Amino acid sequence: MAEKELNMNVRDDNVSEETKKLISSLPTYKDSLGKLCKYQGCWYYYNTLQAVINFQNNFRPQNNDIILASFPKSGTTWLKALTVALLERSKHDHDDPLNHHPLLSDNPHGIVPTLEIDMYLKSSTPDLTKLSSSSSPRLFSTHMPLHTVKEGLKDSPCKIVYVCRNAKDALISRWHFKCKCQKQDDVSRSSLESMFESFCSGVSFYGPIWDHALSYWRGSLENPKNVLFMRYEELKTEPRAQLKRLAEFLGCPFTEEEEESGLVEKILELCSFDNLSGLEVNKTGKTSLNIDRDSFFRKGEVGDWKNYLTPEMESKIDMIIDQELKGSGLTF
Repeated sequence: MAEKELNMNVRDDNVSEETKKLISSLPTYKDSLGKLCKYQGCWYYYNTLQAVINFQNNFRPQNNDIILASFPKSGTTWLKALTVALLERSKHDHDDPLNHHPLLSDNPHGIVPTLEIDMYLKSSTPDLTKLSSSSSPRLFSTHMPLHTVKEGLKDSPCKIVYVCRNAKDALISRWHFKCKCQKQDDVSRSSLESMFESFCSGVSFYGPIWDHALSYWRGSLENPKNVLFMRYEELKTEPRAQLKRLAEFLGCPFTEEEEESGLVEKILELCSFDNLSGLEVNKTGKTSLNIDRDSFFRKGEVGDWKNYLTPEMESKIDMIIDQELKGSGLTF
């Protein structure tokens, strides 16, 4: 998170008296950035908790809303780009799908706002009218676990897509992101070790990662028509099949004509790491929360954790994950 975003999330100046009373009854913890509390099984900084509660109390879902969910640094940017490209394709010439495409003029995070950071962190009743369209569903993203999101959806049949990533890669990506956003030129080993310990204890922003993933895994098994569980690694190894799977889930499957015209491949190329990271709109400028847009593009690789975690760290996190996921059918 960038300096401004970190400040907005960790401050408690926007917390209502009612929420302060709630916090007094919750488990709390203080890290290097600020105070965290555990609400509905997930750790939040105080301001973010207020945003979560604002969302739960005030969000008015529409039946065709689409929520893109993830644990931070788990493929959020890519999932947003792919979903935008899928939904936008009917508006563009198949022979020239990149003509005036929104992904060429805005960062994926600018197109798909995050409910508890972009929207309800700033206001308890944000104006969502600009997101409404008679021809397209509203697109939102979130890092909240499923049971917390569902409180705000009020039994709406809207679609939820979750992307899961190997916990070790998510950790390393989060560490680099934090260091870059805080302008730490020296990506120190000590800062990684500190984040690793918090990550393993589960006491970290939006943690524990295993409970987060389990909420969506179980949701996808219980309600597969409304919750889709995707894996970052499968998107990397079989992108065509996974994109078609996503399109079918969202109710906009590719036609035979579209497949024959190579549209699937064109969308994958448009949303590829190399292409998105090379676009001027993603290399310069900042998001609405003052985050450098290029902070969202580092490597996008599978297994990069091997370059940073010791065998002892690998063993520890694997043992914890295996224990926490035991019997669920879910593996990282």
